[in-house]
Amino acid sequence: MLNIDDPAVTEKTPAIWRLAFRPFFLGGATLAALYIPLWLVTWFMPQYSLFQTEFWSKVVPLWWHPHEMLFGFAMAIVAGFLLTAVKNWTNQPGLTGIGLAVTFFCWLTARVLLLLPFDIPLLVPALFDSLFLGLTAFKLWTSIYKVKQWHNIGFPIMLFLALCINLLSYYALNERDFTLSNHIWQAMIWWMALLITIVGGRVIPFFTAIRIKQEKPESIPLLENALILVMLLLVIQAIGQFLPKTVEQWLLVVAGVLHLIRWARWNPHKTLKEPMLWSLHIGYLLLPVTLLALAWNIDNLLAYRSLLHLFAIGTLAGICLSMISRVSLGHTGRNIYTGPKMSIAFASIALAAIFRALMPTLMPDHYQTWLWISAGLWFIAFGLFVWHYTPVLFRPRIDGKPG
Repeated sequence: MLNIDDPAVTEKTPAIWRLAFRPFFLGGATLAALYIPLWLVTWFMPQYSLFQTEFWSKVVPLWWHPHEMLFGFAMAIVAGFLLTAVKNWTNQPGLTGIGLAVTFFCWLTARVLLLLPFDIPLLVPALFDSLFLGLTAFKLWTSIYKVKQWHNIGFPIMLFLALCINLLSYYALNERDFTLSNHIWQAMIWWMALLITIVGGRVIPFFTAIRIKQEKPESIPLLENALILVMLLLVIQAIGQFLPKTVEQWLLVVAGVLHLIRWARWNPHKTLKEPMLWSLHIGYLLLPVTLLALAWNIDNLLAYRSLLHLFAIGTLAGICLSMISRVSLGHTGRNIYTGPKMSIAFASIALAAIFRALMPTLMPDHYQTWLWISAGLWFIAFGLFVWHYTPVLFRPRIDGKPG
């Protein structure tokens, strides 16, 4: 494989701007660590909240929380991962230097604008959010198109779809249409689940097979295609609500069973001694568990909304935390399995999912207590990443290579 970076250029670029995983992983993890405690203070102790301003009569906290967890935290991790991965997929130059800084600035500016203590048009943060997603999608598209790598072309298309859904979320906020907002958050949760279905199906069995020194299980095309189709239908259903509840319930059941079959074929029981692997497997397992639990509670709105956090925290955040820990080591020339000890962080995020999703349903009298415990565990998980990996992400690769 050719070296597609010019060392004379990359050596002059500050390390943090040499590949997209560096700023986006650190930015996303920092946001995650800070925003959940900030959200609970806003919700349960408004007298101490930073958001007692006129601006927050426009940016409603109930809108801000899911929006920033999905389009702020999670999308930063997605962008950092895909912009880094596409360089390896296509052997095309990665997004670096000024281009990367501008893309990250657009993401960060949208986050800051939604916190400013004065009234601004919602069009402004929407514009920066759209530029962030648009630039990311464009870079993916051009890299993939140049080498005609059509099996990866779905990723920029998915990001463009996310851009459109995000604009719709700003419209819903402007119109105070919170029914539409709820549909959007549900759609984006399944959008993230679809992305995990595609990417997780590639990397989790691959990483596992390499580490346990066994053959990677052969994929079953019918199973893989059926999973993508069912998850896509759940995205569409969340936005349009075009199917009866009974059909949606069966979609959840089918998706859950298929994911369980797929996960069981990846030898998860052989990963228990390796945190970088069991963290991925636990995260993925909580996806089918969530799907089946939602199917069971489809007519119980309070339980349904609470159980969504089993996926949002356990799967989405859990897999994000595991992947950014792994990628940050591998792409800075470090040994993946001898890096910072993250077992406590991985266990904390799994426990945070249980305390947020299950305990409020089982013991609702202590609802606030469970949320604070979950938030504390969440903060520990992402705080540990920021603590351990900030030096890693700000320093050049230890092997002297670009990236």
